[in-house]
Amino acid sequence: MRKITLLSLTVILTASCKINVDKNQHKQSFATNYVDPFIGTGGHGHTYPGATVPFGMLQVSPDNGVSSWDWCSGYHYSDSIVSGFSHLHLSGTGIGDLADILFMPTNKKLDLTAKAASRDFLPYKSKYNHVNEKAIPGYYQVFLEDPKINVELTSTQRTAFHKYTYNNNDTQSVVVDLGFAINWDKAVKTSITIEDANTISGYRYSTGWAKNQKVFFVAKFSKPITESIITADKKVVNAKNAEGENTALQLFFDPKNSKELGVKVALSSVSIANAKDNLDKDQEFEKVKTDASAVWNKALSKISVETPVDSLKTIFYTALYHAQVAPVTYSDKNGQFRTEDDKIVTSKNYTAYSTLSLWDTFRAENPLLTILDPDRVSDMVNSMLAYYETKKILPVWTLYANETNTMTGYHSIPVIVDAYMKGIKGFDAEKAFEAMKATMMQDERGLNFYKKYGYIPYNLLDESVTITLEYAYDDWCVAQMAKALGKTTDYEFFSKRAKAYEYLFDAKSGFMRGKSEDGKSWNEPFDPKHSNHREHTDYTEGNAWQHSWFVPHNVDEFITLHGGNAVFTKRLEQLFTESSEITGNNVSADISGLIGQYAHGNEPSHHIAYMFNHAGQPWRTQYWVRHILDTQYNTTANGLSGNEDCGQMSAWYVFSSMGLYPMNPASGEYEIGSPIFEKSTLDLPNGKTFVIEAENVSNKNFYIQSATLNGKAFNKTAISHQEMLQGGVLHFVMGAQPNKNWGLN
Repeated sequence: MRKITLLSLTVILTASCKINVDKNQHKQSFATNYVDPFIGTGGHGHTYPGATVPFGMLQVSPDNGVSSWDWCSGYHYSDSIVSGFSHLHLSGTGIGDLADILFMPTNKKLDLTAKAASRDFLPYKSKYNHVNEKAIPGYYQVFLEDPKINVELTSTQRTAFHKYTYNNNDTQSVVVDLGFAINWDKAVKTSITIEDANTISGYRYSTGWAKNQKVFFVAKFSKPITESIITADKKVVNAKNAEGENTALQLFFDPKNSKELGVKVALSSVSIANAKDNLDKDQEFEKVKTDASAVWNKALSKISVETPVDSLKTIFYTALYHAQVAPVTYSDKNGQFRTEDDKIVTSKNYTAYSTLSLWDTFRAENPLLTILDPDRVSDMVNSMLAYYETKKILPVWTLYANETNTMTGYHSIPVIVDAYMKGIKGFDAEKAFEAMKATMMQDERGLNFYKKYGYIPYNLLDESVTITLEYAYDDWCVAQMAKALGKTTDYEFFSKRAKAYEYLFDAKSGFMRGKSEDGKSWNEPFDPKHSNHREHTDYTEGNAWQHSWFVPHNVDEFITLHGGNAVFTKRLEQLFTESSEITGNNVSADISGLIGQYAHGNEPSHHIAYMFNHAGQPWRTQYWVRHILDTQYNTTANGLSGNEDCGQMSAWYVFSSMGLYPMNPASGEYEIGSPIFEKSTLDLPNGKTFVIEAENVSNKNFYIQSATLNGKAFNKTAISHQEMLQGGVLHFVMGAQPNKNWGLN
């Protein structure tokens, strides 16, 4: 009997261990199964489907070869021509660039001396079909129909891996073109060198959105080069190296023994030597592909959601994926990177990042990373402070050592303050405050007018309303940092300036309006639906309807300016129910995803639905948030209603689908919306978990009836970051009708 009992116990324990292992394996493989990198590659999403790892230096992806707005990432789902596979790409931006170091396999000798004014004249372009195309996190595959070559791509943090499969005994060849402008930029100086039988190297200097971009590369092939043809400025060069404005080469390899040809490519902003150091050694394609998937599984498993609706899982995990492809690693393995003044510096104890789309990402993307990866957030802050060392101003929109000055405000400031207020260490707080104060006290980008008048007069600078409102918010953020550091005088000064919105609020119309420098007259005639793109306008990529709500730091006073809750909620509701026509002759293409005059396709609208919470009608926040979740995202290539913008569009979904949103991104609080999942579990950096449950939730039951936090009644419309970090369970009971008494305390 004792032997039987021990045997039974062993069987039970073994079975129990197997169940636990299976659960762990299921969790590890769960998330990537639902990611579809093609979501956002159609419409105006501007995402790319290629291979990268979380925040990786390389984004190896197909390029259609079209320099047009919807091809900002280099790829658009509507296309059927591929011009090659380059190694740097932008995710969801509204301006194109990068697509550097283009590789393209082919099966015949080509004439690379002919001028290619567009992709139509490229001798190596090929047709492809989405039926023979696949993308999963960390891996991309496509079959090229013209040369009949299968292309597979994967990546580590700093090395891209290509695998080309040719037909039996077919010519095995690869073109490397450093001159053709795939995406909006222009090569100004390039170089290619054949170093040995398996290795080539070179560089590409270009100008475009990034005015002075320098990329160095090295590529190592799995087979020896048997023949090569190098061209410089459309002339064949009889040498092993070439320099010129446009250089290219065609390499040939022995087709015997294997149909496959592999190539590893590494880049650097510093030098060819650093690119060689970045190149991963002795790794095979399949292992890299498997490892990339595992890295993504770990990154995506930090949040798990439960719902019987698979399409919602696909949207969620794809959003969580897109929220972790940018910013991108910029410093090399040895810590070196190029700065704005073309110097080389070394990051010490942090990784430097580039592609900082701060006007977009400060709203939800950066706050999301404080939950997912706080150590990486401190690295990003240190990257901004390194930029400050060079420019003595914090970055606006930095792209590969170039300040693009794209968009308004200085929104590195709320990112830094958000990190500090949430207890994220690893950067010098005093230096950060010095950088923020210096930035907001200088005179560039309209700050001279802002300091003189307290606002920016419309007759002195375009987009005056948007810029004023965003500077006011940045000032509020500086004030909070000053208060935390005990700098009372600075706190009072920046708190006062943070009320600049009061100058521009027209109580009669309820809109923020352009005001002249005399402080008495408004910009006339006034049409709140009128939009003009960038010039002769008071608003950035929008109109008065969309830009009149940006007072996230002082919503209660903002409501008072309107005349109280009733007036405010009536006007706010009208935003969503007003007719959607936009007037003007040069309307911004960024105004998309319209619900009334609310434009979810562009970032200035993203916080607005949550403002009902402060006006005593949280059920309206619940209604409109759920409406946005249901209508602005889907599982098709056209699944984003506007530019992805380096993770912001997706971060909005990640937060809002769980029932939270950082309406004031630097406040350390998350507004309560309407959770779409039955259960969301966040694995917190401190080892604890925070669970959000939505009992009875469905496509009809999206109103909160009641809530508890760790078993105690919860009747607030916000929860703090610090409350979340303590772990526990936030439990909602959902219903089909609004409970107008919940959330009013």
